[in-house]
Amino acid sequence: MRRRHTGWAVGAAAVLLVTGGAIAYTAVEDSGGPSTRTPDTRSADAGFARDMAVHHQQAVEMSYIIRDRTENREVRGLAYDIAQTQANQRGMMLGWLDLWGVPKVSAEPPMSWMGMGDAATGKDGALMPGMATHTDLDKLRSLSGKQAEILYLQLMTAHHKGGVHMAEGCVATCEVEAEKRLAQGMVEAQRSEIELMAGMLKERGAQPIS
Repeated sequence: MRRRHTGWAVGAAAVLLVTGGAIAYTAVEDSGGPSTRTPDTRSADAGFARDMAVHHQQAVEMSYIIRDRTENREVRGLAYDIAQTQANQRGMMLGWLDLWGVPKVSAEPPMSWMGMGDAATGKDGALMPGMATHTDLDKLRSLSGKQAEILYLQLMTAHHKGGVHMAEGCVATCEVEAEKRLAQGMVEAQRSEIELMAGMLKERGAQPIS
């Protein structure tokens, strides 16, 4: 696998520039036209944007952790791509919430917009299915080399599976076309990465944990 990445700080700066630009404008066009209703706070569009922003933030956090726990170029390349992509997407979704004038937090449980408000207890930080616990993250920080790589790949596989399920829910129920397209892109990209990570785990004599 050949990847180009010149520095995580540069990528993070680029993300901040992208989030306020053309894609946010597209969301306004899709949601603010004369024949299209702007999503309200209880809509699937707002619920998905809020929940996936939280979900993505943990993926970025895990990817920054593994960056410092391994020297393996393949794992670091994957982590870089995940961190950059999901930080970018998170910025888009938070920007849309601002444009729609709806809160970034809700009193309702995560995934209520999918009818799954009771799907996760939030125990130890796992707010939604697929999310790692605080204990998982502490363990990842304590490992290095091959052991850290395996745990990262296992945690990220489970995280991606939960993310795919949520994104499929948006594809089915969201109304803003730009958001539906983003969600479909998440489904396709994360399924591909799940397959990639399965192969990387197999190379290390391990397998997904869920």
